[in-house]
Amino acid sequence: MTETSAQTEGPVLAEGVDEEPIEQNRRLYHGKAHLLVAILSTVYAGFHIAALNGLSIEAMTGLDLPFLPQFPMETWNFRIVHIAGALALGFLLFSARMFGDDTNSRAGLPSLAGLALLIPAFIAMFTTFQFIALVSSGTLPEMGGLPTWPAFEGTEIYAQEVTWFGLPLLIATFGAILLSWIERRDRGQFATSDIVLAVCAVVVALYLVPVYSTAARNSVGTPFVPIGVAFAATAGAALILELTRRVAGLALVVITAIFLVYTFSAHLLPGILAVQSPFTWQRFFGFVYTDAGILGPTTAVSSTYIILFIIFAAFLQASKVGDYFVNFAFAAAGRARGGPAKVAIFASGLMGMINGTSAGNVVATGSLTIPLMKKVGYHKKTAGAIEAAASTGGQIMPPIMGAGAFIMAEITGIPYQEIAIAAIIPAILYFVSIYFMVDFEAAKLGMRGMREDELPKFRDMVRRVFLFLPIIILIAALFMGYSVIRAGTLATVAAIVVSWAVPEHFSIKGKGAWSVQRVVVLAITALTVLMTITWFLTPTAEPTVGPSETGAFLRRLAEITGIFIAAGFVYISVLEFSRPDSVVGLAVRGTIRALELAGVMSIQIIAVCACAGIIVGVISLTGVGARFSSVLLDLAGVSQILALFFAMCIAILLGMGMPTTAAYAVAASVVAPGLIQLGIPTLTAHFFVFYFAVVSAITPPVALASYAAAGISGANPMETSVASFKIGIAAFIVPFMFFYNSAILMDGTWLEVIRAALTAIFGVFLLSAGVQGWFLGGRTVWFLRVALVLAALFMIAGGLVTDLIGVAIAAAIFFIQRVVKPSPDATISVRGAD
Repeated sequence: MTETSAQTEGPVLAEGVDEEPIEQNRRLYHGKAHLLVAILSTVYAGFHIAALNGLSIEAMTGLDLPFLPQFPMETWNFRIVHIAGALALGFLLFSARMFGDDTNSRAGLPSLAGLALLIPAFIAMFTTFQFIALVSSGTLPEMGGLPTWPAFEGTEIYAQEVTWFGLPLLIATFGAILLSWIERRDRGQFATSDIVLAVCAVVVALYLVPVYSTAARNSVGTPFVPIGVAFAATAGAALILELTRRVAGLALVVITAIFLVYTFSAHLLPGILAVQSPFTWQRFFGFVYTDAGILGPTTAVSSTYIILFIIFAAFLQASKVGDYFVNFAFAAAGRARGGPAKVAIFASGLMGMINGTSAGNVVATGSLTIPLMKKVGYHKKTAGAIEAAASTGGQIMPPIMGAGAFIMAEITGIPYQEIAIAAIIPAILYFVSIYFMVDFEAAKLGMRGMREDELPKFRDMVRRVFLFLPIIILIAALFMGYSVIRAGTLATVAAIVVSWAVPEHFSIKGKGAWSVQRVVVLAITALTVLMTITWFLTPTAEPTVGPSETGAFLRRLAEITGIFIAAGFVYISVLEFSRPDSVVGLAVRGTIRALELAGVMSIQIIAVCACAGIIVGVISLTGVGARFSSVLLDLAGVSQILALFFAMCIAILLGMGMPTTAAYAVAASVVAPGLIQLGIPTLTAHFFVFYFAVVSAITPPVALASYAAAGISGANPMETSVASFKIGIAAFIVPFMFFYNSAILMDGTWLEVIRAALTAIFGVFLLSAGVQGWFLGGRTVWFLRVALVLAALFMIAGGLVTDLIGVAIAAAIFFIQRVVKPSPDATISVRGAD
């Protein structure tokens, strides 16, 4: 990112917010190698767009091209290909080692060993092709309309699976993983060990897809599962763990390894952790690579909603919407006291709508806001903590919510729209609490805002407000009843179209030259406005009424708009190639660039979701989640608050060091069922778990968002995580509000919801005032701070009586603060016996 130094005069303008940060182990290819990886990334992202929208070249053109998948794909096959593509691409892009100045680019013995490992990998691949031919031949006996897979011990297929498929695959996989830790190649070169791992990922998919199309699929999770499935699943799990280590660190890998060790030792453990009989290697790995584990809810979401919204975010980033979001935040909030901190909150909320991770949000916005916070007087520890806390809140900001909402919808069966609506007040409470904490800190330190000449002109930002349209269209489409996939696709198209527009296109004073591009933009705008007005004015038809004239008119308008969009895309594509140095918006080149970016961006979240799926598989097979639920029930017999506190601790502990998506997926399997058995509504229970999985990113000792912010601010990571925990302390109270008052999750009448929101905001205000020691324009003495926290807890309880008590305490505090005026530095006088 381009930073504006403290000495530079003129406005601070965010540039490069949309650029994807380069990890220390990311390979940077050039020439033909870069072209190959770019093609693979583009094809991978494009495959998902085509599959999710049911696009078919054969259906559109009538051409029957060989080797192309048929859409829609069978669910398990789609998820297997989804994971295999991410693994292959991930190993080519992310090295097993961090790159430094001492990288040895010479192809030595490890590289030659990598070439040797290609031999068993290709043997396994060749055997897999034989299996594919056998399944496709129609010679296998059938059972229930499906071909059988007679791979029982003593059969020829069994021998092939062990000798020519399983053992070579494991040798290649584990050999390449070990070799990748010592092989050193230049950052712009392929490592042979990584090529072997990519080949092994493809081999796993090539085996599982045809075998799962036979009756053998019904044997997963039993001792009769084909041994080849266990071999493929073992290699696949090892590949997932290794890629997760490369892209997300060791924390999730270690936790997964603990669960794996537990699986094979559970029969030796006492108490609630024990199982009756041990699990064999074949049974467990024959179970884990199914929809009860790796191919389960986490991958179901990553292969549909998450990948789609990553593509949407990539198109927004390619059109520089992120830069606009941050500049808009500076223009809107920069003048307030402690201006850059307020900007961090505003910008992080906006970026959180399109960014999938807390740490990624920190890097995107913090590179600009943290230096500016230090410039206006914040300590470097506090500057990093504010950005970490604000960026973490992006995970609960609708509509995308860091992909958590999609996993919640998949697990609970609650429609995504309901979850997004329920998240509105919790998101407001989170950011309001951060705002109050930051504002009171700035007031205590006597900080100023940024000067007018240091900020972007708000008028200029308003003129580009159309860049918000893709997100507005996304939200509108969701609440108009479109599916999440269709809404995301429409929003992605909208991101392409708005990239063609500039403020001069909409000038009514004749400014700006007329061009084909301006005519196309104005035509699409007019047609969209006309469709929107027509839709709003059209009464809802009765179910028995056939297609109306208005409906036909809307379809015709949509067709005409589509023609203009297609024409504009072709015209902008011509401009892209004829004037490569000019900025004309996204077309062919821009779309390819965005799809390439999406392919790279998706690798981490896909690996994390697949790795979390291993944990979910362990929990499902061993039943340990149900036993944790019984512990919660026992605690609830003593105290429901104690049970909730225990659930909070488990959710935070599971989330430490893990990305939010994985943290929630695991906690939802372990903690949420127990909360539901306590009688807590499903949505409330899952939001409780999700909220704490999110704030685990700022909870010491392992706080990913805080560590990322400390890397930018130059502060001590542990001190930064403690400070971010303090700034976000009010957020740790919010989930308990769900339990006491479900109206906060929009469950109630409008009057109940509004009252719950207002009293909760006032409670958060009092809590922030108590923690920071600043109340209505002045510092507060210690006993008034305690009283403020007490009043906040009464407001948070949610009942009418407790609300009145909280307001009364707050009024008494105000009276004492203004009339009695106790010294803020007053202490309790303590005397000894003498």
